[in-house]
Amino acid sequence: MSTSSLPASTASLTQASEATNPSEAISIYYRILENPSSSPEALRIKEQAISNLSDLLRQENRAEELKNLLTQLRPFFSLIPKAKTAKTVRGLVDTLAKIPGTSDIQIALCREIVLWTRDEKRTFLRQRIEAKLAALLMENKEFSEALSLLSELIKEVRRLDDKLLLVEIDLLESKLHFSLRNLPKAKAALTAARTAANAIYVPPAQQGTIDLQSGILHAEEKDYKTAYSYFYEAFEAFNALEDPLAIYSLKYMLLCKIMVSQADDVAGIISSAKVGLQYQGPELDAMKAVADAHSKRSLNLFETALRKFGAQLEGDPIVHRHLSSLYDTLLEQNLCRLIEPFSRVEIAHIAELIELPSDHVEKKLSQMILDKKFAGTLDQGAGCLVIFDDPKTDAIYPATLETIENMGKVVDSLFVRSAKIMA
Repeated sequence: MSTSSLPASTASLTQASEATNPSEAISIYYRILENPSSSPEALRIKEQAISNLSDLLRQENRAEELKNLLTQLRPFFSLIPKAKTAKTVRGLVDTLAKIPGTSDIQIALCREIVLWTRDEKRTFLRQRIEAKLAALLMENKEFSEALSLLSELIKEVRRLDDKLLLVEIDLLESKLHFSLRNLPKAKAALTAARTAANAIYVPPAQQGTIDLQSGILHAEEKDYKTAYSYFYEAFEAFNALEDPLAIYSLKYMLLCKIMVSQADDVAGIISSAKVGLQYQGPELDAMKAVADAHSKRSLNLFETALRKFGAQLEGDPIVHRHLSSLYDTLLEQNLCRLIEPFSRVEIAHIAELIELPSDHVEKKLSQMILDKKFAGTLDQGAGCLVIFDDPKTDAIYPATLETIENMGKVVDSLFVRSAKIMA
C-alpha cells in the first residue's frame, strides 16, 4: 500500500480497474481511500472503492486484511450517514463470510464491531451484527454463548418492535434449540417467527428459510407428508432465486419420500423437468442410491451408499438422523424375514446370511425381543436364537371381563332404583 493518496475520482477507479494484477488494483484502491477529501462526490467514489476493494480481497482470500479494513474505515464512517455505514459494514461482513475457513476471523470481527457500535450508539447496526454473531457461534457449536446472546437480543428487539429482525432472530433461535434437541422450544420459536412474518412483507429467501425449518421440525416428529409439502415450498422459493439452499430442500423432499416407503417416486422427481440437469450431482446421487437400497430392502446396498456418499449422507445431520432410523427399520425387516422359517437357529448363521458381525446381530435381536417385535429368547451358552410360536389369545378372557363389567352396571342400576324406592 503506497503512502501517497490518489484523488477520489472516476479516473482513479478506472485506473484501478485497468490494473495489470490484483495487488496493483488493491494498492490503488487503498490510495483512493487515503484521500482526505470529504465532498459528496469523493465520498461516493470512496464507497465504490470500498466495494471493489472488498471483492478483490475476497478473490485473493486475504481474510485478515479484509478484517483490518473495517477498523481502518472507522474515520470514514463518521462522514457518511448511519444507514450507509450499516450497509457498508454488513456488506464487508458478508464478503468475509464468502472466504472459506474464516469462521474464527468472522467471530472476532463481529465482536469488534459490536464493541464499536456500543461506543458509537449505533443500535440498528449492533443488533444485526449480534444476530450474525449468534449464527456464527451456533455454526461453531458454541451453543451456550449463542443462546445467552439471542435471549438478550430478542427482549431488546421486541421492545423496539422491529418485525423483520425479529423474524430472523426467532428463526435463528429455533435452529439453535433444534441443534440442542429441544424440540418444544424449537417449535415455539418457529411459531413466533411465523407470527411476526405474517404482520409484514418477508423477502422470498427468508420465507423459504422459514418453510425449510418447518419441514425439518415436522420430519423430526415423523410427520413426513407435511414435511414434504414444506420442503417443496422452500424448494420453489430457493429455485426461483437460484439460491444454493434449493438443493438441500430438494434433498430433504427425496428423504421424506423414502421415509414414507415411496422410494420409487425418487427417480421420477430427480428426472423431472424442473430439476433436470440443474441440480444433478452427488447430493441427488446419494439420495437415489438410498432410495434404490430401500426399494430392494438391501442392507448391503444401503451400507455401500453410506460409504460412497458419506459426506452427503452422514455429513448432513438432518439426513443422518433419519437414515439411522431407516437403517434400523431395514435391519429389523431383514432379520424378521430371515428367522421366519426357523424355530431354533444359530446367531452365527443369521449373521452369515445378513452379512453383518455376530455381536451386532445378537445385540439387535435382543433389542427386538425386548421391543416385542417377535417372541423368542437368546440361548447365549449355545449361541442360538430360540423362536416361540406367537401365543394365541384366548377369547374367553376378554368375554368374561366384559360379562363381569355388564353385571356390575346392572347391580349399580338396581342399587340406584332400590335407593329411590326406600326413600
